[in-house]
Amino acid sequence: MTVTLFIPCFMDALFPRAGISMVEILERLGHKVVCPNEIACCGQPPFNSGYWDEARTIAAPVLEKLKSAEAVVIGSGSCGAMIKKFYPELFKNTPQAELAKQVAARTWEFSDFLVSKLGVTDLGAKFAHKVTFHDGCHGLRELGIKTAPRALLSKVVGLDFVELKEESCCGFGGTFSAKFPMISTAMGEVKCAAATETGADFIVSNDSSCLMHIQGLLSRQGSKLKTIHLAEVLNQQ
Repeated sequence: MTVTLFIPCFMDALFPRAGISMVEILERLGHKVVCPNEIACCGQPPFNSGYWDEARTIAAPVLEKLKSAEAVVIGSGSCGAMIKKFYPELFKNTPQAELAKQVAARTWEFSDFLVSKLGVTDLGAKFAHKVTFHDGCHGLRELGIKTAPRALLSKVVGLDFVELKEESCCGFGGTFSAKFPMISTAMGEVKCAAATETGADFIVSNDSSCLMHIQGLLSRQGSKLKTIHLAEVLNQQ
């Protein structure tokens, strides 16, 4: 099929390897990948801050660009949840209401797309490291995605997986971290401590925004523990 890949703005600017990995994986599976340059932001920051009129101004062109997409795939639980769960709410009682529902129905988070839509779990990846997994809040609570990334990691040759003992937010939360930096930092430190306790070499997640926050705290602590997007692990051959 033709997959329209939505690369979130922070991934495009700071984590391009995650986006490149998604493209390479999907192309190896035989799919055509298109990545429109015109859609860089889903509008989540103003939406979460209560500026819904401004959010609609950003989101309306996104809807228009995605209206004919066969499948929309996003390597981010938060941006995926924005389009799949919150666009119908954002555009309720507007001329774009029906289109928002249609686009939402064709939108997938990357790991869920591979497992639930394509039926793929084994990508022939090799990653000889001990890893743990962080479930981003939007992906876990809004989209209900938990088993898909673990199913994919279970097939990676050489990978030693260990679960975190707690299932809390990393503390980033987009604008939350800017408005409440002390709380955000405290939450992140709890997550880092739990990850360190596992003895893992890497924290894997399907949300680069969470990994950015966690890696920043780990680096300031002088920790050797590293973060990596799920797509980058799955693209290791």
